[in-house]
Amino acid sequence: MKREIIVNSSIVETRVAVLEDGVLVELLIDDSKNKSIAGNIYKGRVLKILPGMQAAFVDLGLAKDAFLYVRDIFEDVEEFEQLLTIGEDDEPGEPLSDEPRSNFARGRRPQASIEEILKEGQEIVAQVAREPLGTKGARITSHITLPGRHLVYMPTEQHVGVSRKIEDEAERSRLKQIIEEINPQREGVIVRTAGIGKEKDEIEADLEFLRSLWKKIKDKAETLTAPAVVQQDLDLIFRIFRDLFTKEVVRLVVDSPTEYERCLEYAESLHPDLKSHLFLYTEDEPIFKSFGIEREIEKALRHKAWLKSGGYIVLEQTEALVSIDVNTGKYVGKHDFEETVLKTNLEAAREIARQVRLRDLGGIIIIDFIDMARQESRDRVLQDLKEALKPDRSPTNVSLLSELGLVEMTRKRVRQGLNKSLSASCPACGGLGYVRSTPSIAHQVLREVEWRLFSKRIPMVRIRAHPDLIDWFRAEDGEVIEALQQTYGGEIILVPEESLAPGKYQLLEG
Repeated sequence: MKREIIVNSSIVETRVAVLEDGVLVELLIDDSKNKSIAGNIYKGRVLKILPGMQAAFVDLGLAKDAFLYVRDIFEDVEEFEQLLTIGEDDEPGEPLSDEPRSNFARGRRPQASIEEILKEGQEIVAQVAREPLGTKGARITSHITLPGRHLVYMPTEQHVGVSRKIEDEAERSRLKQIIEEINPQREGVIVRTAGIGKEKDEIEADLEFLRSLWKKIKDKAETLTAPAVVQQDLDLIFRIFRDLFTKEVVRLVVDSPTEYERCLEYAESLHPDLKSHLFLYTEDEPIFKSFGIEREIEKALRHKAWLKSGGYIVLEQTEALVSIDVNTGKYVGKHDFEETVLKTNLEAAREIARQVRLRDLGGIIIIDFIDMARQESRDRVLQDLKEALKPDRSPTNVSLLSELGLVEMTRKRVRQGLNKSLSASCPACGGLGYVRSTPSIAHQVLREVEWRLFSKRIPMVRIRAHPDLIDWFRAEDGEVIEALQQTYGGEIILVPEESLAPGKYQLLEG
């Protein structure tokens, strides 16, 4: 797979596009005014405990209070308090038992409730796990994670592991052995895919850097009064080099000379062997337009995505879930109906995986594939979907494909999706995607006019409305208006008003 990273940097914002075989699969945007807060670490104050929801509202100094679930709290009370007693003891604690524990109750004494762990007014150190979405505040966790180049360091955990995306068993065993040697305290550490092939000294240096960073974070938190920012995640350009710039990237193209120099510095310190993959874009045409990215972004904001065969998928985002519907569209196949459906579903599976990554869809996703009679066809489509989702950096979980052709999947939601970031609800329909029809509004207006003429004996009613609605009255409801005037003895005057939005109207009496 040919992977490219295209960077468009300006005073307004920085945009990063990831292309795979020339196709846009991921878009990252860092607004100069509204920067992402995911991954930031705060010292917050507990405002309110909600025993019925086993959660708490925490003031981080943001526009909306953050939400902390009991399962996202460093559960063992003594260790949680010890974590917040910053700087008293630099010695690592005794390693906990290697006995496996559930993710929900890691280290927690049986049935500990949020009231036992937190108190209103208490100050806590927490990390933003999910940015504010819509009317909801940020979701936070006390399980701190610090990503490095080769490792993810989790100072409040004791889980040691290797990324599931590293599939070679020999390499997994080698990396586990290295971690056990350099991490006798069994601090929380996960080896990232960037750790493949790295030597012990490189991995150990990364771990020491992250340990040092965590100590600085704790020391700084001790000096701050909540609410306050303790640690902000790195800017987008640096995160590219930390998370995305690997040997699989054939080139990284930047359109800003200043940012290009920064990239050279990062490459020199992090990936000296990959400096030759950096390029400065100097053409006259804007970089995103030149690579066809602007056009793909516009397509990603539409509900419908076309497949090369002529079929299409429809993506609808709701408050509860994302629904994706697959249709054959213009594709009618050649001979066998099952073959036609299978080909459409296979193509759709790959496109769905791309759209999910590109649009950054999260939460529950329901995919309605076209019904297939053969079990082997359903298995093949499901397998293709899972394979296409493997490059996705966000964790996904795909269920079995039902006889009705439905697949349920979940994807970790960290930030607002592309649609929410780049678009706003339509002022006319309020985001519904449709407005009331002109006949429906006209009938509502005339019902109100009739009620006023009949019950209030008003001699004259002026209807002020958008010219389109006024034209409808004159063309379609002229006889009705005449009948109302004759029946109730009042006068109805139509007044076109350009300033009123379609569907809006005013009734003036007298």
